Parts: sequence; C-alpha cells; structure tokens
Amino acid sequence: MLGTEIRGRLEELADHKTAEILRWFFKTGPGEYGEGDMFRGIRVPVLRKLCREFSHASVDDAVGLLASGWHEDRLLGLLMLVERYKQPDEAQRTLIFNHYCSRTDRINNWDLVDLSCPRIVGCHLQERDRLPLYRFALSESLWERRIAIVSTFHFIRAGDFGDTLAIAEKLMGDAEDLIHKATGWMLREVGKRDVDVLEGFLSEYYRGMPRTMLRYAIEKLPEPRRQDWLKGRI
Repeated sequence: MLGTEIRGRLEELADHKTAEILRWFFKTGPGEYGEGDMFRGIRVPVLRKLCREFSHASVDDAVGLLASGWHEDRLLGLLMLVERYKQPDEAQRTLIFNHYCSRTDRINNWDLVDLSCPRIVGCHLQERDRLPLYRFALSESLWERRIAIVSTFHFIRAGDFGDTLAIAEKLMGDAEDLIHKATGWMLREVGKRDVDVLEGFLSEYYRGMPRTMLRYAIEKLPEPRRQDWLKGRI
C-alpha cells in the first residue's frame, strides 16, 4: 500500500518541461549512455523532501522503487536506502548492501551511482574485505565500474587512499569518458587531502592517463603546477 502511495506522490510532482530537460541532460537518445531512460521531471531537492516525507518507508518499499522504469523513482529508492543504512542495525545494513549489489542493473546513470554508492557500498566495506570493488572495476558494466571508483570516496574522507589509487590504475585504459571523469574526480579528492600522494601517483601514470582524467585530477592544483602536468614538464 505504501508503495502505491509513494508512486502517487511521484506522479503528482511530475513536470513535463523539466522532464524534457533531464532527458537531454542525462543523454537518453539512441546510442547514448542513458538511452531509453524515462524521466518524470522531478529534481533532486524535491526527491530529498519526498524521502523525508516517507521516512517511515521500509527497505522493501525502497528496493521496490528500483524496479521502476522511471529514473526519479529509482533515485528516490536509492536515497531511501541511504537513509535506512544510517540506522545502527548491522543486519539491515548488510541486507541493504546485498540488495544494492544485486540490483546494479537498476543503478544505471551517473547520478544514481554518485548519490548512493559511497554511503552504502563504501561505508559497508570500510571495515570489510574490499574485493567487491575490484570485481566491479573489471565489470563490463559502465555503471559497476563507476561504482567501483566512486565508492572509494568514503575511504578518501577517512584518509584512506590505497584502494582509490589501485582502482584508478585498473581503470586507466577504460574507454568510457564517464569513467575518466569519475576517476579523475576521486584522484582530485585524494589531492585535496594529500597532494604528495596525488603527485606521486601522477608521476608514475600521467603520461598514459586519458586527458580528461588528468584534467579532473589536477583541477585544484596551483595553476603553474597544473600547467606543468598538462604540458609534460614534470
């Protein structure tokens, strides 16, 4: 019954003009990474408000939303899972992690990944074996590979950079621009906390690094130093 109520609220909040913009922004055309995805036209702040409105929803209610063909429904389900994961119930946290890893086919755009995986996958693996991330890094799925690197944001915030660097090395030859951007972003976050670690990694790999990845990684460096990396003067 609650699932029906949630979907009713989502239908009420739909905006066709916004949906048109979002379909373009998230590349839903033929051959694009979000091909065929459907948008109701609901922006993230509204979905966060809806998440609070249904704070009493269960994990099953949230997981049920992942089955929806509507992008915003899936995003709301993920935001709900993030909130449920914050509760100090280890059995529930493990259940959420397992649901997440088994439904990656429904976590199929960069916003869905970025707004959820550090707070679920990264958090869950903080004190556990991180092998699942390395499996994702080798996946044929673009979104699983993005989950692999972006989940390490949780470790970075704790001053733990090893897995970010190891996974970044594995993704160096990735063909997808969205992986270049995500990996460069995570390397930049490492550099914001320890520039020597970032530059040590760059000194070994920057000549073979995709240009987009390098630009993202060095974005916060002082301009003269940034130019040295870009022009190969290091």
